[in-house]
Amino acid sequence: MTATAALARDEDAIHRTLLELGRPVFVVRDSQGVALTTDETAARAAQVLAVAPALRPETLGDAAFRTAHGVTHAYHAGAMANGIASAALVTALANSGFLASYGAAGVVPAKVDAALTQIRRDAPGKPFACNVIHSPSEPALERATVDACLRHAVTCVEASAFLDLTPEIVRYRLTGLTPDGRARHRIIAKVSRAEVAERFLRPAPEPLVRALLDAGEITAEQAAAARRVPVADDITAEADSGGHTDRRPLMVLLPELIALRDRIQRELGYATPVRVGAAGGIGTPAAAAAAFALGAAYVVTGSINQATVEADQSDTTKRLLAAAGVADCEMTPSADMFEMGVDVQVLKRGTMFPGRAKKLYDIYRTFDGVENLPADVRAELEERIIRRPLADVWQDCVRFFTERDPGQIARAEGNPKRRMALIFRWYLGLSSGWSISGAPDRTADYQIWCGPAMGAFNDWVAGTYLAAPAHRRAAELATQLMRGAAFAARVHQLRLAGVRLPAASATYVPTPGRQS
Repeated sequence: MTATAALARDEDAIHRTLLELGRPVFVVRDSQGVALTTDETAARAAQVLAVAPALRPETLGDAAFRTAHGVTHAYHAGAMANGIASAALVTALANSGFLASYGAAGVVPAKVDAALTQIRRDAPGKPFACNVIHSPSEPALERATVDACLRHAVTCVEASAFLDLTPEIVRYRLTGLTPDGRARHRIIAKVSRAEVAERFLRPAPEPLVRALLDAGEITAEQAAAARRVPVADDITAEADSGGHTDRRPLMVLLPELIALRDRIQRELGYATPVRVGAAGGIGTPAAAAAAFALGAAYVVTGSINQATVEADQSDTTKRLLAAAGVADCEMTPSADMFEMGVDVQVLKRGTMFPGRAKKLYDIYRTFDGVENLPADVRAELEERIIRRPLADVWQDCVRFFTERDPGQIARAEGNPKRRMALIFRWYLGLSSGWSISGAPDRTADYQIWCGPAMGAFNDWVAGTYLAAPAHRRAAELATQLMRGAAFAARVHQLRLAGVRLPAASATYVPTPGRQS
C-alpha cells in the first residue's frame, strides 16, 4: 500500500480509520489536504497535525477494577430486582469477561439459592456478584440473602438502597477478612448521597463490629482487621437511574464522591484506595465515555439490560422498554420502603402503574386503616386498582409473610395503619411480578423499573440490528457500548486538539460482529 493510499480523506474512510482502536491515529497534511491514517510510514511522509493514541475498550477505566474483579472490562451490569437480572444474564456476561450482579432483591431465599447454584454451574470459576438490598421493612430477607452468599462462597456483593450500614452487610464484609487485613469478600456499594458513601468509605463502626463479635458472627482477628479496611472496595455513584434513585446529575455526583474518597484516603491511607464508578444514564457510548472522562473507575448499566434476551422480563415488557423515550419515566412510591415515602423511577409509557401507586400512597397518608376508608375510596381500590376485596388481600398477606417473614404480621397486629400498608404493598409488590410474567389482564398495572438511559439507548440503536429486543443480548450490549465509548473518547481527543471531523465519520454505529 502506498503512503497516499493509506490516507483517509472521505467520510467512510475516516470512519474506518477511527475504528482501528488498537492503533494510534495520525491527522496529517500533504499536498492534497488533510487526512487521517494509522500507518506510521504514511504519517512520516506528511506533516503531522495531531495524534490520538491507541485506545482499546479494555483499557478504559481503572485497571485495578479489572484486576480486583477478574474481568476484562471496567464494566458492571448492575442488579435488577426480583431476579430480572437473572442467572442466565449473569452467566452470559461472566462468560464474556464482564461483571454482573444477580438481582436477588425481593427474591425468596430458595430461589436465590437455586440461582446462585445455576451461575456456579454455568459459569464455573468466573467472577460475578449478588445483590444485597437494604430491607428496613424485611430485615430477615436481608439476612437470608447474606447467608446465601456465604453458603455459595460468593466473593462480591452489590449493596444497594442502603440508608445506613446494617449488621448484615458488615457481617458479610468482615467474615471475609484475613488477619493481615485482606478482604476476600468484596462490596460494591451503590449510593447517591455523600453521607451514605462516607459510611462505606470508612471502616465498619466499632459498635457494629463489637456486636458481631459478641454474637460469635466474626472472630477477634476479623474484628481487629476491620479497623484497617473500608466497608466497600468500590463505590458506585448512582445518578438518574431506574428503581431507587435520587435522580442527581452524574456530572455533580461523581466528582463529589471522588473528592470525598480522596479526602478519606488522605486521612486513613488505605493500602488500596476505594474505586468510584458511575451509574445512572449510562445507555450510550457518549454517556460511558463522559463518565470515564469525569474520572469513573468503571461504568454500570441497568435499565438497558432489562430489555435483553437473558433478562427475566416478559416479551410484552421488553417491547414496552424498546419503545421508550428519554422522557417516558416517572417517580412513584416503592414497595420495599412504602411507609417511609421512598420513591422509585419507573416506565410510565404503556402502563397506568405510576398514577395508581401514587393514589395508594395518598390514601395511606390520609387514613388510619382500611376500616376507616370512605365507601367510594374503598370501592375504587377494590374495583379499579387492587381489583379484589381488601379482606381477601389481607389473607394473602398473612399467608405470604407467614412463610417469608412472620414478624411482619406480628407487627401489624393491633395496628390498622400497618395492615393497610401491607395490603398496599401487596399491589406494589405483585405489579413487578405481573410485568415479569406478562400477565395479559394486568398490563395497565405493570411496574417496570426504568431510567432515561433506556430511551437514550433506543435512540442510539434506532435503525440498527439492536433495535429489535430479540437481538439484544447482554454481552453484545456491553461489547458495543464499551467499543463505542473508546471510539467516542478517541474522537473527543482529536477534537480537543482542534481537529474537525465530519459528523458521520465521528459517530459510532453498532454493527454485528464488532470485536473489542
